[in-house]
Amino acid sequence: MRVPIFNDLYDAGSRLLGRAGDLVSGGILEQDVRLGVTGLRRAGKTVFVTSLVDNLLKAGRLPFLDVVSSGRFQASRLRPQPDAQVPRFEVEQRLAELAGPAPHWPTETRGISQLRLSMRYRPNAMLKRTVQPVATLNLDIVDYPGEWLLDLPLLHQSFAEWSALTLELAGRAPRDELSVSWRGWLATIDTAAPAEEEQARRGAALFTDYLHACRRSDNLLSLIQPGRFVEPGDMANAPLLTFCPLPGDRPRTRGSLWALMEDRYEAYKSKVVRRFFAEHFARLDRQIVLIDVLGALNSGPAGMADMKRALELSLEPFRHGSSSWLDWLLGRKIDRVLFAATKADHVASHQHNSLRHLLDRLVSDARAGIRFEGAQVETMAIAALKSTETVVTEHEGRQLRCVRGVPLGRDRPTVLFPGEIPEDADFPPGQERPYNFMAFQPPADLAREARGLPHIRLDQAMQFLLGDYLE
Repeated sequence: MRVPIFNDLYDAGSRLLGRAGDLVSGGILEQDVRLGVTGLRRAGKTVFVTSLVDNLLKAGRLPFLDVVSSGRFQASRLRPQPDAQVPRFEVEQRLAELAGPAPHWPTETRGISQLRLSMRYRPNAMLKRTVQPVATLNLDIVDYPGEWLLDLPLLHQSFAEWSALTLELAGRAPRDELSVSWRGWLATIDTAAPAEEEQARRGAALFTDYLHACRRSDNLLSLIQPGRFVEPGDMANAPLLTFCPLPGDRPRTRGSLWALMEDRYEAYKSKVVRRFFAEHFARLDRQIVLIDVLGALNSGPAGMADMKRALELSLEPFRHGSSSWLDWLLGRKIDRVLFAATKADHVASHQHNSLRHLLDRLVSDARAGIRFEGAQVETMAIAALKSTETVVTEHEGRQLRCVRGVPLGRDRPTVLFPGEIPEDADFPPGQERPYNFMAFQPPADLAREARGLPHIRLDQAMQFLLGDYLE
């Protein structure tokens, strides 16, 4: 059994050998960058990856991506991905769902997936142009569930600490109603009694049901841990997922239910969370986190508070900066992180800044307490696929900026006034759900879009995440 510090050294050594192989095989004219794409609930990461790939392949709607606007971009193409053991992101199928005869939002992807897209361009700097007139950037897009990102802080929590935090959260509205069955079971058990497998499985099943109820909740609850309980990937029905938080202090009894649950929690951290960190997260260069802020506003104060806490936890994994002694061994460090409020097309264009400022306030407290030491963090309001347009209408003698699109469940375009983005995350007194931002269907005739899928600020997001690699 390896202790954690030697786990870090072993994993770091493996990554260094992998990077050395990449350097030798890649050639001096090619550079690789790994972009992590994740998102909190219903943020639209499948649509984001699909639109990103389509627009980089066609390059007709990227005026704010400097390599394109300066005329240095030549072409992109899909290439075989470097990690053969990771499922491929099926971008062709997702495009067919969006641009087919009956366009609909793509099927949600489960687990991790990957895609490699190579971009051929002319370097901007004179020295680079002299050495290599044409360069290639291999963009490896790694798409994974947001719950897996929220698992990384577990590496620094004991079973007792995690149990106390999870139980405290489960006892507050709206989670209290969703966790009644599980908390009722907890009240009947003796955590110091000898462990029985059937009892452990019963507790894990009730806890898993509670997490799924949180995920389905109209309150758009975002903080769901452990992530593999709702997105098991290849671990469905694995004994490693049969544990749950327990109340009280740690009993000293060996072989107790507490000891069994604690052992499985530690095994989950070692074999699932640490494995994801070593094999995927620690190899990323850049990261984008997609957030459905409008959905959280619709869900009310509870949903907004839950999202704020989830965003704070999502910043935890980026604490390791250049001052960490492991950074040299790890070989890579995520040095740019973009938090993007998605579905900006669901509100009129003049409110996009308000949407971004609201997201900025949601992450500001956590960001202020973290020394990124060279890492850049940005917020942005985007729409990976623009499904509405802003129009001006007159109502009771005043002009209103509205959106026009086809709402979900309808069959014809409708002009709607979506409401105003609030200045902060506070809600008017006595109004639990004063917001009702609607969802829209994908636009028709996307198959004819030879320039790439229409979007809002996708090119600006790419400039922040990739622009320096394309100089």
